[in-house]
Amino acid sequence: MPDENLKPLVSVVIVNYNGKKFLQDCLGSLKKQTYSPSEVILVDNASCDGSVELIRKYFPCVKICVQESNLGFAGGSNAGIREAHGQFILTLNNDTIAFPEFIEELVQPMISDSSVGMCCSKMVFPDGRINSTGICISRSGAAWDRGGGEPDRGQYDTAEEVFGPCAGAALYRRTMLDEIGLFDEDFFLFMEDVDLAFRARLAGWKCMYVPKARVVHIHGGTATVGSETAVYYGNRNTVWVVVKNFPSFSLLLSFPWILGRNCGIIPYYFLSGNGFTIMRAKIDGIKGLSLMIRKRRYIHKNNHGKTIEKWIQTWSGFHKS
Repeated sequence: MPDENLKPLVSVVIVNYNGKKFLQDCLGSLKKQTYSPSEVILVDNASCDGSVELIRKYFPCVKICVQESNLGFAGGSNAGIREAHGQFILTLNNDTIAFPEFIEELVQPMISDSSVGMCCSKMVFPDGRINSTGICISRSGAAWDRGGGEPDRGQYDTAEEVFGPCAGAALYRRTMLDEIGLFDEDFFLFMEDVDLAFRARLAGWKCMYVPKARVVHIHGGTATVGSETAVYYGNRNTVWVVVKNFPSFSLLLSFPWILGRNCGIIPYYFLSGNGFTIMRAKIDGIKGLSLMIRKRRYIHKNNHGKTIEKWIQTWSGFHKS
């Protein structure tokens, strides 16, 4: 551990939307950290369940940023980041419980290597199965959590470089965010962390997986897995993330997978009762392509496309949404 007076400042940003039932466990776990954050910022996206009142009563040291409307994870996180003063920004879902060494372990790669701009943790479900050990990306644009759903047998206990972190429990270097920008608020919810990881990678930043930094994640505590919200934003944003971020060579090479996945998934959702939602997602995804193409022009690129290409897998696993 660095000298107490030289420790980098860590700002924790938590986005909350009607998550009152999770907040005491989440915020309580932050009070037990061996590496204390310099500030905890909770962005409340216009909750109506008494979340803000609970925080003011039991956690008066938490800085609350109350929004007039639901800004989604992307907009809510950005609102908190703009208020933060730390050299490192820790984004944390409201339905997580952090182990005591969580922050202490996450900051070490950042301190030891200035090229590391992102660190991801080991996220596990309450039953002990793995939730995420980093983000993977496929040629189709689908993203998934590495190891998601697997029993934790120690197979992901080695620190290593990965493509990017799940923003539900991730550490970002402030100077990196100043360079590449914050979460894309047009994504609103889902895949915004994939988009950010792409932009960071294209600018030359690395992501390290830190297995000793652990959190328990309820998962889907706010946006239920398989809900219309998850289906819509996950599938719309899958179209956007590839068009916005894939290097030209990768985009051309991957086109059959992109087209095949986006068309092939439609019958599945019709059979599962989400036909209207999937069609709305794909139509809106297509409508937004011109905006993503414009944004593509402004992405800061230091790395050749082949560096990104090594992280793109031909076949996808568990879809992130």
